[in-house]
Amino acid sequence: MAFTNHILRRAAFLANNVRNMGGSTGVASATPGSGHAHGDYKKWKKLSLFVAFPAVGLAMVNAVLQLSSQEEHEPPEFVPYEHMRIRTKRFPWGEGQRSLFHNPHVNALPDGYEE
Repeated sequence: MAFTNHILRRAAFLANNVRNMGGSTGVASATPGSGHAHGDYKKWKKLSLFVAFPAVGLAMVNAVLQLSSQEEHEPPEFVPYEHMRIRTKRFPWGEGQRSLFHNPHVNALPDGYEE
């Protein structure tokens, strides 16, 4: 009896919470100017203009400065490990050893870097 009473009280509590959550219909009003979001577009416009765009600009300047300060460097010494660059099937383009996005400065072939 006590268990059933507990279940009924719990169900009534949950039903009351659900009833109080969404107002009368539970659907948000779509009329302009209703609710608290009336002036939010101004806030987001200012954030976009004064925070987001300058942040993107600073990131671009930082990237350009980092790239211009780097010197050309040699790739590390090639070590032909057995578990790397295993080609069980040739690529369907070229001679079959270079991947689709092959970069000769970074990617080694199975027998070493390209000259």
